[in-house]
Amino acid sequence: MHDPRCDRLAEVLTQHSTKLKKGENVLVEIFDVPDEMAIALIRAVRAAGAVPFVNIHRASVARELALGATEAQAAVSAAVELARMKKMHAYIAVRGSHNITEMSDVPEETMQMVSGRMRPVQDWRINRTKWVVLRWPTPGMAQQAQMSTPAFEDFFFKVCTLDYARMTPGMTALKALMDRTDRVRLTGPGTDLKFSIKGIGAVVCGGDRNIPDGEVFSCPVKTSVEGHVSFNVPSIYQGHAFDDVRLEFSKGKIVGATASNTSALNRILDSDAGARFIGEFSLGFNPHILHPMRDILFDEKIAGSFHFTPGQAYKVAGNGNTSRIHWDMVCIQRPDYGGGEVWFDGKLIRKDGVFTIPALKKLNPEFLMG
Repeated sequence: MHDPRCDRLAEVLTQHSTKLKKGENVLVEIFDVPDEMAIALIRAVRAAGAVPFVNIHRASVARELALGATEAQAAVSAAVELARMKKMHAYIAVRGSHNITEMSDVPEETMQMVSGRMRPVQDWRINRTKWVVLRWPTPGMAQQAQMSTPAFEDFFFKVCTLDYARMTPGMTALKALMDRTDRVRLTGPGTDLKFSIKGIGAVVCGGDRNIPDGEVFSCPVKTSVEGHVSFNVPSIYQGHAFDDVRLEFSKGKIVGATASNTSALNRILDSDAGARFIGEFSLGFNPHILHPMRDILFDEKIAGSFHFTPGQAYKVAGNGNTSRIHWDMVCIQRPDYGGGEVWFDGKLIRKDGVFTIPALKKLNPEFLMG
């Protein structure tokens, strides 16, 4: 039976997120997602006058390839993928693996080697194409969200087809404020962090890169970060689960790192010279996303949250840091998660997850859901 929600989502991805134009080449990558969604995207791409190209992935197959991957194989694969990406004007990825820890038994050094080889492909896609990435609802995701599968599917389509234009006034005001801000201070349970974003700029994320969306990001001046931060949102990275991550900084560098899996955390942070520096700072405010579910595309948009990202910085609103990792770590500052404050140049701009200055109040849930 045809699900019209697939058509609506495909319409959002092709018309709002990537704004496809006639004649543009579009790579659609499907990761363990029903054919119905792939077909809806093909039709939506063609309806926009663009040209669809499709790549189908299966997590179990990717795991088997990764288990025996060699440098030579990864180099050939990366060269092929980069050549194809250079032919594309837009990129749409829908990811629906039923097991988010499918790659957990692939050796870390192999994962790091493969991710390092594939970094130029990712960089080209991020910096040279119109792209959007989203997850697909699965029973596993419903379980992570502690919801029934039908209830989670309803939640997913509601969040992903949100009227993102309603966020525009508040996001524009937040970007303008971040563009002119120097000093940032984040406080809360286990957190007292100071850094500068002077001259970095900020980027509005309103459904044109990730779905679901709802954030404005910037980046610390590379050597400016001082203090410590505790993250109350669990994380999955390179197939491993991490809880209670705590980072300590000196002159921008992570000099102390603990978690439920401290040894794995530090091995990842030792991947390369840039992995212990921060590549992104962002404030999240999607009013429909309130609780973590170990899926970063959702968790980094949680209302009243911020995320801080060891590793690779973006070319836009970046600090020049380079790394093979980019690990978004999230802290919720609403009262039900312990509260917290965000200060810009000595002025309180968000308290306990609620924006406090008039220009930003349009990002609070009562406005966005009104």
